[in-house]
Amino acid sequence: MYQNLQGLSYYILTGILLGGLVAAGRAQAVALAPPDSLKMAAPPGPFIFGVYAQGSSIINHTVPVSHLIASHPTGIELNVQRQTTGAAPWHGWYKYPKVGLALVYYDYHNPVLGRSYAATVYLSKPISRTARHDLSFRLGTGLAYFPNHYDLYTNRKNTFVSSPLNATLQMRLEYDVALTDHLGLLLALALNHYSNGATAKPNFGINLPTLQVGLNYHQWRLGPAAGAPEPAPADVGHNFLNISTSLGYKQRSSGDPKHYLVNSVTLAAGRRLNRKSNLLVGLEGFYDRSLLAALRDSARSQEHLPDVKKAGAFVGHELLFGRLALVTHLGLYFYNPYKSNPVYYERLGLKYQFTNVIFGAIDLKVHRAAADVIEFKVGVKL
Repeated sequence: MYQNLQGLSYYILTGILLGGLVAAGRAQAVALAPPDSLKMAAPPGPFIFGVYAQGSSIINHTVPVSHLIASHPTGIELNVQRQTTGAAPWHGWYKYPKVGLALVYYDYHNPVLGRSYAATVYLSKPISRTARHDLSFRLGTGLAYFPNHYDLYTNRKNTFVSSPLNATLQMRLEYDVALTDHLGLLLALALNHYSNGATAKPNFGINLPTLQVGLNYHQWRLGPAAGAPEPAPADVGHNFLNISTSLGYKQRSSGDPKHYLVNSVTLAAGRRLNRKSNLLVGLEGFYDRSLLAALRDSARSQEHLPDVKKAGAFVGHELLFGRLALVTHLGLYFYNPYKSNPVYYERLGLKYQFTNVIFGAIDLKVHRAAADVIEFKVGVKL
């Protein structure tokens, strides 16, 4: 009962804090889209439609998955992408990238793993582009569905994937060469990753280095001419403050089907360094209820148990794409009475600035490359 009241008071205090800060922020700034994403006069960009065949291997990255490294997955990808033309200032800062949506199918040729179906949104940044050639790097994320996931009674050998719904991360170096005015040959080297972020266990995740070959149909091939760079945003060199809270849930082991709540509160000071980057330093606190359950199961006595709450300090970077940012953090725990993890942690996520004040984020918190929890975050920027 006490824990329930404690959790309720956490949400009440968090709501009051964020509500007050939002009200204060509105007194200082009008809740409009950030200047980086303001629409500008630009012609609509051409569409590109692609279909690719793909062949992969599975990386044997830990002993508990070794029994599954016996096949070479194959699949197909369908995608549609659009060339940016400068409708927002950040288009020019990244040399007019393409943005797209991909549907990815894999057959793992293994009855334990079965098949997977994924939808990914992505950004493809040019490295070298001419009238006939386009070398670019693509980064995307999305959701994947695995019908054949881990089940204690029916599919306990699948230690890769323990839930039907998983996150996916896609990195790719791709080269498109013109065959005709509209048709292009696509060759690519990619890495696809699937994981549920420890929301269910076991969850070692699948890493698939992939070769791809396919065709692209271009509405028209020439990319936009690079004009004069847009002026730097007005907030370059300015400092700001972020206050946020997050909610996540996780399973502590495959033998315990219960899911436990994980909360965090973060206070961060930041500075916009240039068009593309924010630098941050901050403090945060964590409360992972699965640690309390694990401690009670393993302790000889239920009295004088160490505190499972943790506090850390971090440095971070935000790579900016208009309202969207790719977030990376490296943190150290300075308050960690229950030694359940390494002294440091990492975070990788996506942040979206809904207005000048309010933002949301989805982060993956990691300990030594092992997923700890997926955090759903909301906060204010002052």
